[in-house]
Amino acid sequence: MRLLCLLLVAASLIALAIGSESIPAGGIMTAILAKLSGSRTDLTREQEVIIFSLRLPRIALAIGVGAALAMAGAAFQALLRNPLADPYILGVSGGAALGTILAIIFASSLSFGRPLFGFVGAGVATLLVYAMGRRSEDPSKLVLAGIIVSTFLSSIIVLLTALADITGLRNIPMWLLGDLSSGTGEGLLYIFAAVSISVVVLMTQARSLNLMMIGERDAFSLGVDTSRVRWITFLTASLLTGAAVSAGGAIGYVGLVVPHLIRLSSGTDNRLVIPASALAGALLVMLSDTIARTVLAPRELPAGAITALIGAPVFIYLLLRSRLS
Repeated sequence: MRLLCLLLVAASLIALAIGSESIPAGGIMTAILAKLSGSRTDLTREQEVIIFSLRLPRIALAIGVGAALAMAGAAFQALLRNPLADPYILGVSGGAALGTILAIIFASSLSFGRPLFGFVGAGVATLLVYAMGRRSEDPSKLVLAGIIVSTFLSSIIVLLTALADITGLRNIPMWLLGDLSSGTGEGLLYIFAAVSISVVVLMTQARSLNLMMIGERDAFSLGVDTSRVRWITFLTASLLTGAAVSAGGAIGYVGLVVPHLIRLSSGTDNRLVIPASALAGALLVMLSDTIARTVLAPRELPAGAITALIGAPVFIYLLLRSRLS
């Protein structure tokens, strides 16, 4: 945990320093301390705008989105006892994306329209998946239901994008790949509120999730209210996914790969896996977004493309490793 915190701080300073306009890391630290103390900085006016108005909010958004997606993935995998459980595979992110697009079309004047509709869309998708797979004791049936719902929602999103004439929808294809450049102050506030609330809620359920990973019947016999834990976890993971997708778009592989790596390195205790996944997910998305905005500067790539380039090979390696072991 301490190592992840140090890596996140160091990577954040590097992300602040590099870009189309390079700024010395020492000058950034001095400027941040000066801002906190209310004194003048040694940076030029243009550098101050770049650091405090452009890069710092975007880095904060990347950290929040990465933490939310990784925690949601860790929660789903523990609850469903399936390593393939992920907000995207389960269709939860598809519901959040559809809700966000509907907010852009019908509620663009509402300041919190995108995060609100994103959460509602994620919640509805979660309910649909749960209703389709709840009667089976096999957790893989929920994953299959999620794939069906995800495919259906993706078709609706493509149809809406093709038929709509709203100017704001021209950037939807880029946003669906994960684009943090279009983040808003409301989205940043919402994502950090969602992460702060959800980490507390999930930590209160971590011991019960540990028992449910053995099996719901065994957990119930040990005194766990499995129905209550299931609903709390589903709703909390939906809140995280809705916040992440509405704020930063559909960034994939974070909720799938990060919890895997944490469990391989630290064990399966969710009291450690959940907060460690949040830190590692924040680090992955922040580094991916830094690469996305600097590798072809001044042009930008979608952050989701970078996470896919990193996450897909890692996931293939994990599959091969588990097959050979």
